[in-house]
Amino acid sequence: MAKSSKTKRTLPAAYKPVGFALGWTSGTLAGLVFRKIWKTIRDEDDAPDALDPDRGWGEILLASAIQGAIFASVRSVVDRAGAKAIERRTGVWPAADKHGRA
Repeated sequence: MAKSSKTKRTLPAAYKPVGFALGWTSGTLAGLVFRKIWKTIRDEDDAPDALDPDRGWGEILLASAIQGAIFASVRSVVDRAGAKAIERRTGVWPAADKHGRA
């Protein structure tokens, strides 16, 4: 059964709330992963803040680089898994085109 062109046009808009929920979930998950990794690396509960006068540049930049890599990776995994699930369920890729976000 082929999907109508109207379904293909409206699915990206309908996917936006799902994408928002997935983004929120991925951010929360990434934060948990980062805190666990930072605790393993530095045996500290809190990562350095850029405005903390007691922390050096190296420590702040290391923490931000690790955090950024984790957030980007987790978001990609969650976004991709969500898009694949929508495609399997509906037969339509949730982005407006095959090249990226809706």
